[in-house]
Amino acid sequence: MKEGIPMVKAKVVFASITGNNEDVADIISEALENKGIEVDTEEISQCDAMDFEDVDICVVTPYTYDEGALPDEGMDFFEDLAELDLKGKVYGVAGSGDTFYGEYYCVAVDKFDKAFAQAGATKGATSLKINLAPDSDEDIKQLENFAASLAETYTKNKQ
Repeated sequence: MKEGIPMVKAKVVFASITGNNEDVADIISEALENKGIEVDTEEISQCDAMDFEDVDICVVTPYTYDEGALPDEGMDFFEDLAELDLKGKVYGVAGSGDTFYGEYYCVAVDKFDKAFAQAGATKGATSLKINLAPDSDEDIKQLENFAASLAETYTKNKQ
């Protein structure tokens, strides 16, 4: 058993066109695993929002398309998410975007954050927006801190 919380399960769901959000998801997943958390990472079109009912920590890393649109392949997931009862679950939303899009930069992150809140989940980390690929040391550190915050929030809520 690794250092950390035994028997805690997390699901990390990503939507990615360029691969950047898959990288974001992978970094978060690895950081959670390093805390001793069992992690299932899956592409958004391959799972259902209801999968979050079976885990303790829920993470989405979506991309924003065009002028603030959510990923087409994740629309059903997004709509179902807001209808769930996720009280007692800890969530976080992080995503990659391009600051070139100005006011539309990573708005999918904000939309998924609101959907989790509507579902009654507890925000475990400040939403995180990464410009382009998460390949700098600073980006990786921010994502690791994001994951650590999720784990800490879960631990505090279970005491």
